[in-house]
This record gives sequence, C-alpha cells and structure tokens, in this order.
Amino acid sequence: PKRIRRRSSSSPMLRFCLALLAASASALRVAPAARAPTVQAARAPAVAMAAAADDFVPDMQRRTIMNLVLLGGAGVPVLWLAGGYIYFLVPPGGGGGGAGVTARDALGADVMAAKWIAANPYPGRALVEGLKGDAHYLIVKEDKTLYDFAINAVCTHLGCVVPFNRAQLKYICPCHGSQYDFNGKVIRGPAPLSLALAHVNDVDGKVVLSPWTETDFRTDLAPWWK
Repeated sequence: PKRIRRRSSSSPMLRFCLALLAASASALRVAPAARAPTVQAARAPAVAMAAAADDFVPDMQRRTIMNLVLLGGAGVPVLWLAGGYIYFLVPPGGGGGGAGVTARDALGADVMAAKWIAANPYPGRALVEGLKGDAHYLIVKEDKTLYDFAINAVCTHLGCVVPFNRAQLKYICPCHGSQYDFNGKVIRGPAPLSLALAHVNDVDGKVVLSPWTETDFRTDLAPWWK
C-alpha cells in the first residue's frame, strides 16, 4: 500500500516535466518562420540588379557596329558559295599567252613531229600538253603531215577533257554528252561554244603551239578564248 501512494504522489511532477518538453518542442518548430523576412530581404537586391540590367539600351553607334559584325559574318559564306557557282558557270579559257610553247607528251618530253606522226596515224589523234598547260589534240592528215591547228580538249561546258571518238570521228564529252565535230566545232549541247584552237608549227623538228588570235574558221567569228 505504501508503494502505491508514492507513485501517485510523483505523477504531478512527471506531468510537469512533460509539459516543459512539449513547450520546448513548440518553440523549436516556430523558430524557422522568423527567418523568412531575412530571406526576402536578401533576394530584394538581386531583383533590383536584374531590373537595372534590363533597363540598359545600347546607343546607335553600338547598334551599328553590332549590325556590321553580323552582316560580315553572314556575308563571308554567301560570297564563298557564290564564287564557286560562278567558277563553274563561266567557260574555261582555252587560249595561250604571248609566245608559243613546245608541246610535251605524257612523260614531259618535247614532241618531235616525225615521231608523233608515225605513232598516231590518220584518223587517230592523241593529246599533248600545250598552251597554259591545257591538253591539246594534234591532228595528223592522210598525207602524214600535221594540221596547222591544234584543238584544245577542255570542254566549254564545265571543263571536262573531251575524248575523240574514232569510230564516229567526233569528240564526245563523257560528263554531260556535249559533242563536237572533226574540227572541234560544237554540234550538240549543253556546251555553248566550240573547242578552242591553237596554231601548230614545226620548229627544228619540234611541235610548237602558239595562240590563235584570228577569226575562227569554223564559225567565221572572233575567237571567244582571247
């Protein structure tokens, strides 16, 4: 019986302690809410700085410089592409410079007229390196002499080297089908012009090519390759 009275007498003290603990816990939970104004105050300067930055407007001089920079950056690739198109659309030059040049074979040796005629009898023809380094056809006659003109083998459409078709006795471009007759006159497009000409001369047994500046005998027109 005495033990029971001790427990009942100590219960008010226990309730008092629990009440203190509960009050402390409540105070701890409420404390973070008091920090909210500090966070709001810290954010206020950042918002003000962003608003100040948005108010900046470049003056006319800076705008002009920025526009020029953008225009230049966009113009370079456009000009580069345009230059490529123009290069392919303009027919390649086929003539030569001032003085004549000695024709060279595939090995880089000077072309000797007699040996060339013997190696390439009529109606066949073969290429030599001529004016401006372009490929030229030397044409052998039936009497085993050379014609006094050579034909530039560069197609006037897009610059392909045109082979000579011995069976049909004409030049047929393998790239786009342009055709030229026995003398290099254009007879089928898309090539717009005839093949360029060059003079052929025998100088000390060597074949020498020089620019053709006279009227084109095939068309009775001034040479387009001048």
